[in-house]
Amino acid sequence: MSLLHGMYAGGDWSCFLEIPAESSLKDLHDAIQQAVEFDNDHMYEFYIANSYRGKKLHRYDCDDDIIVDTTVAQVFAAATGKKVFYMFDYGDSWLFQLTKSRKKPHAAEAGITYPRVVSENGSKPDQYPDWDEE
Repeated sequence: MSLLHGMYAGGDWSCFLEIPAESSLKDLHDAIQQAVEFDNDHMYEFYIANSYRGKKLHRYDCDDDIIVDTTVAQVFAAATGKKVFYMFDYGDSWLFQLTKSRKKPHAAEAGITYPRVVSENGSKPDQYPDWDEE
């Protein structure tokens, strides 16, 4: 997943997150929140579109039961030829693009707890920067 935009984004950031394909979008939201170390205190949605500013072809809103009834695998199957985005906090507009790295699911490794962050690139964004530190 890659950070595309955010009110306080200080630079490029991306991470490789492993999560079981049968996990719900709510589970994916929680995993993303842990990966970026945000407070999980705002509304969010997942959507499928040609680009992040394009018409939302499918929308999965946090206030709808669809968020717990839809799996990661189902979203990526619906997104064939399109892109998957995750928007958190409509005020600060934290926007991430999600990509699938494998064509087929990978078997879980014994002794590993999922979801997990495998690698990160760049500087992790600060949800609420401490302006007094400057």
